[in-house]
Amino acid sequence: MGYIEKTLIPGEHVVYRTRLHWIVMFGHLLLALLFLALGSFVLVYGYRHRATIPLSQMHLYEAGGAAAVVLALVVFLMGSVRRNATEMAVTSRRVVVKTGLASRRTVEMLLNKVETIEVTEPGMGRMLGYGSITIIGTGGTSEPFHKIAHPLEFRSRVQQQIEGLRPAEPPNGGVTPNRTV
Repeated sequence: MGYIEKTLIPGEHVVYRTRLHWIVMFGHLLLALLFLALGSFVLVYGYRHRATIPLSQMHLYEAGGAAAVVLALVVFLMGSVRRNATEMAVTSRRVVVKTGLASRRTVEMLLNKVETIEVTEPGMGRMLGYGSITIIGTGGTSEPFHKIAHPLEFRSRVQQQIEGLRPAEPPNGGVTPNRTV
């Protein structure tokens, strides 16, 4: 059970959930592949030349190669934890964003306090489906969140929930016609 489910109040339900886009792991993935390639190269080189390498140096090749492979795994896991430690949701009453694992930062804004949601999508973000959102609340409170998946859908769901909370206007735009008796 995630943070959002734990903090739901009675009668509240999750309408939409998203998280960070996989692009946040791209740098971690490249670095992990670099360490994996380096570790594999050192291990293969050591085993192919073991006849010419003294036994004491062979242990260095094995330890160095294994350390690089383990480091690749650690780097990849760090990226994965970063991505999965962020939860973003629109509920029937509020917008909830939680970031962090060991130290946590949460933003919970009631839907009736949301004034604007800005969406910024770079060119690559439009193609791959990520962008940044900035939630602006009443009083000018501004909360930016970067590289979230499907930011336009997130904004749309918030707007749908806000419209669902407001009372319906009369069909004539709120203008009461003059009546004579």
